[in-house]
Amino acid sequence: MPKPRVIAIGASAGGIEALKVLVAALPADLEASVLIVLHLAPTSPGRLPQILGSVATLPVATGSNEEIILPGSIYVAPPNRHMLVTNEGRLLLTQGPVENRARPAINPLFRSAALAFGPRLIGVVLTGYLDDGAAGLQAIKQGGGLAVVQDPKEAEAPSMPLNALRAVLADYCLPLREIGPLLASLAASPNLKKESMVKEEEPRYIM
Repeated sequence: MPKPRVIAIGASAGGIEALKVLVAALPADLEASVLIVLHLAPTSPGRLPQILGSVATLPVATGSNEEIILPGSIYVAPPNRHMLVTNEGRLLLTQGPVENRARPAINPLFRSAALAFGPRLIGVVLTGYLDDGAAGLQAIKQGGGLAVVQDPKEAEAPSMPLNALRAVLADYCLPLREIGPLLASLAASPNLKKESMVKEEEPRYIM
């Protein structure tokens, strides 16, 4: 039987509202683990799990060091810690160097998840400034995973989606409200053929 998929999601400016829309669309029987990084200030009270939990049907919690990730659960990176995953499927919280002006940052999660899960991984880049997540999404694609990007035309802060599309040929570039149902479909169909939603001959988004 195929192993469950893993979904890694990154967001920054405008990310709280975007994440609420996305997680609210995920079903209670989702056949995937969900890992979320939102850029947070080091002094943030870390209330994102409670905020997302108010709209999600899945359990949402702050990730704990060495915790085994399980299907049907949402794990959120805590303030001032990068959240990585090990090859054994455990979370690893570190206070490594700030990346892209952030800790937690998206690229460390994406890079480590690409190594750990390969083609089982779906990477998602949502609204945000600058380009965190672009290099990590490239690592996910190189590992055989899927790349999903929010349509920058509707993102509150379009830079992160634009730069993600510049870095990789996304498998899906969709409005926010379509991403949750897509992820549920992909998680339920682990052998689903990739269908690029951005054609090679079309010009890439550039900043």
